[in-house]
Amino acid sequence: MSDALRIERSASVLTLWLNRPALHNAFDASLIAQLTAALEAAGRDDHVRAVVLAGEGASFSAGADMQWMRGMAAASEEDNRQDSLALARLMRTLDELPKPTIARVQGAAFGGGVGLVACCDIAIASTSARFGLTESRLGLLPAVISPYVIDAIGPRQARRWFATGEHFDAETALRIGLVHQLIEPERIDEAVQRQLGLLDKAGPVASSSAKELVRRVALGRDRDATDRDNAALIARLRVSAEGQEGLGAFLDKRAPHWVTQD
Repeated sequence: MSDALRIERSASVLTLWLNRPALHNAFDASLIAQLTAALEAAGRDDHVRAVVLAGEGASFSAGADMQWMRGMAAASEEDNRQDSLALARLMRTLDELPKPTIARVQGAAFGGGVGLVACCDIAIASTSARFGLTESRLGLLPAVISPYVIDAIGPRQARRWFATGEHFDAETALRIGLVHQLIEPERIDEAVQRQLGLLDKAGPVASSSAKELVRRVALGRDRDATDRDNAALIARLRVSAEGQEGLGAFLDKRAPHWVTQD
């Protein structure tokens, strides 16, 4: 693995550290591939009981690296579809990982970073954490991560946050179900360790099978078709006039044309 993903092993716990603190742990195609590979390996490792997903530095993850998005904005719709399917594979791998997962969330969790939080079984956030599904500001939508975010916060909440792209605080994230627990920043590792201790007391097969039981009972949908449809949607949006304008405005540090000027 490159320095962008730091893997820490302590007994039966695997911690995956997003390690691009200067970029607020924004991810690109390389980090998506590395994280997917690390998760797949953890799923096959009988000695791993639990996986913690964390971010180095001030933020958990600010979502997509805008330099990577600049390149994808110039790519074809088919290239964007394949790129989006890679992100869908990451989210689905994390969501379906046959190990309990914990998100350790501090600072910013935006866009795809919210998707990572929603895919984890347990989400613990600092009281100072900030969240946002900000894609609509770029003329896009959080299509690929939408199944997981909607599962976490429900359709009614998703309609608001997807449409407005507004930021929300940690208390709101707790209230709408995106995270399970808020903790003072200096005690976040203590809270993660407490959850790991509880998981350690559970039967390994039972705790690793819990999410499959929930999915089988609650979901009952064609997940392959969902991934394909959502990847196609985001690919179309990225190459659309609105998507191009939104991304261009962000990169140029100006308001996109649909923003009402004072």
